[in-house]
Amino acid sequence: MKKTLLIAFLTMPLGIFAQKSDPNMGIIPAPVSINKGKGEFKFSPETIVLVDSPNHKAVRFFAEYLRKADLATSVTDLATIDKKHLGLKNTVKLSLNFKGDLPPEGYELRITEDNVEIKGNGAGVFYGIQTLIQLMKKTSPGSATIPCAVIKDNPRFPYRGMHLDVARHFFDVDFVKKYLDVMAMYKLNYFHWHLTDDQGWRIEIKKYPKLTEIGSKRAQTKIGRASGPTFVPDLYDNTPHGGFYTQEQVRELVEYASARYINVIPEIEMPSHSLAALAAYPELSCDPTKTYKVGETWGGFDDVFCPTEETFKFLYDVLREVMDMFPGKYVHIGGDECNKVAWKKSEFCRQLIIDSKLKNEEGLQSYFVAKVEKFLNAQGAQMIGWDEILEGGLAPNATVMSWRGERGGIAAAQLGHDVIMTPGSGGMYFDHAQSKSPQEPLNIGGHAPLEKTYNYDPIPSVLNAEQKKRVIGVQANLWTEYIASPGKVWYMLLPRMMALSETGWSPQNGKDFKNFSQQRIPHHLLLIDQAGYNYRVPVAIGSADTTLKGNKFKIELTPSVEGAKIHYTIDGGDPTENDIEYTAPLEFVIPEKGAISFKSIVVTASGKKSVATTIKMEN
Repeated sequence: MKKTLLIAFLTMPLGIFAQKSDPNMGIIPAPVSINKGKGEFKFSPETIVLVDSPNHKAVRFFAEYLRKADLATSVTDLATIDKKHLGLKNTVKLSLNFKGDLPPEGYELRITEDNVEIKGNGAGVFYGIQTLIQLMKKTSPGSATIPCAVIKDNPRFPYRGMHLDVARHFFDVDFVKKYLDVMAMYKLNYFHWHLTDDQGWRIEIKKYPKLTEIGSKRAQTKIGRASGPTFVPDLYDNTPHGGFYTQEQVRELVEYASARYINVIPEIEMPSHSLAALAAYPELSCDPTKTYKVGETWGGFDDVFCPTEETFKFLYDVLREVMDMFPGKYVHIGGDECNKVAWKKSEFCRQLIIDSKLKNEEGLQSYFVAKVEKFLNAQGAQMIGWDEILEGGLAPNATVMSWRGERGGIAAAQLGHDVIMTPGSGGMYFDHAQSKSPQEPLNIGGHAPLEKTYNYDPIPSVLNAEQKKRVIGVQANLWTEYIASPGKVWYMLLPRMMALSETGWSPQNGKDFKNFSQQRIPHHLLLIDQAGYNYRVPVAIGSADTTLKGNKFKIELTPSVEGAKIHYTIDGGDPTENDIEYTAPLEFVIPEKGAISFKSIVVTASGKKSVATTIKMEN
């Protein structure tokens, strides 16, 4: 007799994403303190926005947001309000000159049925506005509701960074503005702009025009990985790639970022990752007789800047123009992956090591970095470098960005240097795959799922109390060797940027991945979708690639994006939006020696799909 498989459809409804049941009220990053109230404030065309600094950039940002959201209202200077009318109801008050005791970048947001008030100093009010925007639920044209609460909040770290590599693939001004918009939404405050590398020089330097005339263009790009399972030898796309930012565009973007309380850090790579510069000015190399061309593949190159006085003059000239465009205190000089092959072959470098009483080429790297740092410090700037700048002895005042695990950051903190943690091992490399599924798009390798990014703690436990203070923040990096389009940038970035924001902002002891991923992320991804951004759709909540042993199972899933649907198969085929829709929990009874593969995908209202997961049930 043929054994049968029983599938029982239960009538239990799917879970909903209710802000009321979420202790964090749907806010990302989670605030330090929330006390929920009863009722809601009703924002309407009659609502008055009262401000004590009408020309402040936070006020201008909020007024522009209200205009674009069709929530236009009047913005009134408190100084013009008669004292007897200060008890007005139906107001939103922004107090930028708050004299109370708040931590740096902190804010206090009070929402009652009558009024809303945000208190803070500069950036604090701006971040309070971002929280307020997340709480606003539009009900009709010109109207919205905001749940009552008292929120007190401030960031865990002063440095909360996001990196973008535009050297490997160029992205235009409008795209960078959108990148900054999302950063601001999630309270990230440092944009690390990787502007130069072997594969392209992307910033106009007027004293050295060939940097962009020659160095910003490569003739072609290697297809597939430079190594590994998708390596294809000598296969290129035969398509020129180029682009750079004019100084006018750079200043425009720096101003745009500043309006959102984002500091822009330019990175000018040295002494390695300099092939694009050497293609333009070969006299800066250790072998000027060679012909150099802008890199067309990935990985390291032997050719680097030669530490001659001519090179340093060039670099100082470049940095002067860079600092004129970027008023912030930091300049990133790279300093990573210098294999020193060219230096070892150079008679000049060997003699310089002897004359300068250096131990070896590692000492020469330290010599190089120290000279550049001394120049930057003299101009009032502070240097950041990747953790290789520790080789041969660290420059006196440098800040170290630890990417090769935490070891470099630990060593720098123990030496008394400021540290920014950005290790791939901590899920901070957003060019890494977001799951181990073969359905993930081509990437550089590695594995950085959302949970890994979220759970990372930037402060190593091995540091003592004083050394821990040297860890000033955290950053995620987006390298673009395998990311050539804006859509793929957003796919690799979201929702991991949301996890990064909570890692940098929220108290470590209050973090809750289940709350983050199941109660808050689904709604935020819906908002991101409605705003027209691409993103990676997480698999259904409750699903994962796994094998279960037994004879009876209950499958309970929830869509990972608010408003999305789940579709599944049990016949071994890959599910599509045309397969059975999951609408309620399912029970499976597996006969003896039987098995079934339950495959599911999430499909959003806009048609985006998650990778498929397989739950294999065996008896």
